[in-house]
Parts: sequence; C-alpha cells; structure tokens
Amino acid sequence: MSSPAVGSRDLPHPASGEVRLEGLLHALSDPMRLRIVRELAGASGELSCSDFDLPVTKSTTTHHFRVLRESGVIRQVYRGTAKMNGLRRDDLDELFPGLLDALLDAAARQAARLGG
Repeated sequence: MSSPAVGSRDLPHPASGEVRLEGLLHALSDPMRLRIVRELAGASGELSCSDFDLPVTKSTTTHHFRVLRESGVIRQVYRGTAKMNGLRRDDLDELFPGLLDALLDAAARQAARLGG
C-alpha cells in the first residue's frame, strides 16, 4: 500500500493489483459500508463525506470510509477542505468482472424486500 508523506493530505490507497477479493467482501459485509457504496454507485460523480446521512457517529462514519478506502472499494481525495469519495468502479470491474454490479443488484433487491 502506498504511504502518504508526513504532513501530506494524500490518503493511502491500495494499487489496483493489491486489491484482494476477501478484503473487498469484508468491506461490503457491513450494512453502513454497503449503503455508502450504493449511494456512490448511484451518484453522477464524487460525493463528500458530509453528503452521507448515516445513523452513526462521525468517528464511526470515518472508520467506515477508511475500511472502504483501504480495501480498494473507494478513492478518497481532498478538494479544499472536503474529503471527496468516488467508487473505484473501473478497477473493480477489471479485477472482478460483474461482481460489483451483482452485489449492488443483490443489495437493491434486499433493500426492496426488507423495505429499506
């Protein structure tokens, strides 16, 4: 995993070749993280952390974003003071063709079935 310079606002992300299936599945096994990914998948571009209205504390929200970033599901970059989030769809589709779409489809069907 690449490491940011001391004092840098760059966040560490795994290179595409370092993304592991088990890490991806672990990251998406949490309902809040899956919710974040579903919102990002439905967005037309990047979303800031403040665009998400999650029913958890700020520190828990930060943890969820970190797990998603470190597993290679999302890319986070600072734009001014905002931390922007984007789905790494191209990388994920190249590494695991069809997996992200299948997971998102299954999550949408589950949400519809459970009324959420």
